[in-house]
Amino acid sequence: MKIIPAGSIDRIELMQTFIRIVESGSLSATARQLGVSQPTISRRLQALENMLGQKLILRTTHALKLTDDGERCYRHAGQLVGNWHALEDDLTQTRDEPVGTLRVRAPHAFGQDQLIGPLVRWLKHSPELNIEWMLNDRTPDFVAENIDCAIQVGALSDPGLVAIQIAEVPRRIVATPDLLALAPELKTLPELAALPWLSLSTFYRTEVTLKNVHTGISQTITIHPRLSSDSIFAIHKAALSGLGVGLISSWVTEDDLAAGRLQEPLPEWQATALPVWLTYPWASYYPARMRHFLAMIKQVMPTLTGIRPAATDSSVRKN
Repeated sequence: MKIIPAGSIDRIELMQTFIRIVESGSLSATARQLGVSQPTISRRLQALENMLGQKLILRTTHALKLTDDGERCYRHAGQLVGNWHALEDDLTQTRDEPVGTLRVRAPHAFGQDQLIGPLVRWLKHSPELNIEWMLNDRTPDFVAENIDCAIQVGALSDPGLVAIQIAEVPRRIVATPDLLALAPELKTLPELAALPWLSLSTFYRTEVTLKNVHTGISQTITIHPRLSSDSIFAIHKAALSGLGVGLISSWVTEDDLAAGRLQEPLPEWQATALPVWLTYPWASYYPARMRHFLAMIKQVMPTLTGIRPAATDSSVRKN
């Protein structure tokens, strides 16, 4: 952000701080997110209240509460800040150049394997851009973690986000030939369920639903995992060791299936592919770094190994 000449108050900075206080719910959280001290946040809030001549936030020992004037201020603040950044981009001609720092959350496995190559190539062509690349499979808290956008796999739990489906991840039931030799006449799902299993707890635990690609019939089986983990890499290695049957994303198992290290016991029974989403909070304005990143990920994701384009375009927008 540009600094207003000395002797005056940076009103946009005060507005940004006020928005962050409201969305994070505390002065201390705002201080952590902005990398300043809590007294600095208190001074900014007081300066904004003095400038507007109104009390905006009532502070108690346990919570912050917006006054009626604070509610009105918050409604306008987002649009004002967005308009200011749009004006900066327009006048400084940085509208099409990604600059600054973008904070992104991505799934751990995707983020360190499939996506790091395209991300590095993109950064090499964007010398004024920095990325904070945070890998975590939990549902992101955009406010508390000060995240700009996220890549998420699977079902979404927050209907208030902008969400764009950009690809889907096919999954395969796999096991080693030695493990499948324990059931040489394996022909039915109950027989498959009777084998030792591995559970990728992020997506399935004790039940797996499969669909017959020939008949279209779906069936759910109950499994008894020898090992449960939230790491796809751990489940993959356990499957390769012969510990159990796993339902694993195709991009992880593709080479093993081709080499015969893993096999599909009942290939006509398939699990539903997992949707891949780009998610971010709705705003009236997004900086160039955000727009360019979203465009890059949309283009790259469906081309990655073991990933395919989304079956249908799907998006959700906060009302």
